[in-house]
Amino acid sequence: MNRTVHPIEQESFRILRSRLDTSGLPPLRRAVVERVIHASADLAYADDLVADEAELRAAHQALHTGAPVVADVEMVASGITARRAVCRLAEAVACAGLTRSAHAVRLAYAEVGPGAVWVIGCAPTALEELMELDAAPALVIGMPVGFVGAAESKARLRASGLPAVSNISEKGGSAVAAAALNALLYTAYPVKENHQ
Repeated sequence: MNRTVHPIEQESFRILRSRLDTSGLPPLRRAVVERVIHASADLAYADDLVADEAELRAAHQALHTGAPVVADVEMVASGITARRAVCRLAEAVACAGLTRSAHAVRLAYAEVGPGAVWVIGCAPTALEELMELDAAPALVIGMPVGFVGAAESKARLRASGLPAVSNISEKGGSAVAAAALNALLYTAYPVKENHQ
């Protein structure tokens, strides 16, 4: 994807790299870590973020060959700037044993089927529901935020064997989840080893 980088963004990344040496990270992990830190101004994500380079490479290829993107909430969808994201929260309803966010995941899966990239930055229940489905995702960016269920749902995601980007702590949110996805979309395909 060709995009014009604003001078403020360039300066932000210069400052980030002056405070944190990311040069030893593999290219896609570096892109994700830097973009998440850029979106949050939180250098602690360098140690909090969990992502496997091989899974990121497979997801990067899937994205750049047309895999659909699904977001749990409109704030995440709005933050994804290089691709339209499916979000079905507006049509979802809470019912017995199912939150609106979980129902939205079911609705979105019915639309996109297997092989999508899922970006969950708000609702732990959306992440839990996704793991209950046989969704065969290309990648799950699971970074819901909160004191109730967020860290636990992310730990379950990491234990699930699904290809994933997550973080260990309770922090997260729409901006960082969208940033992780944007990092993969903004990085040229095929990815080069000497990512800058």
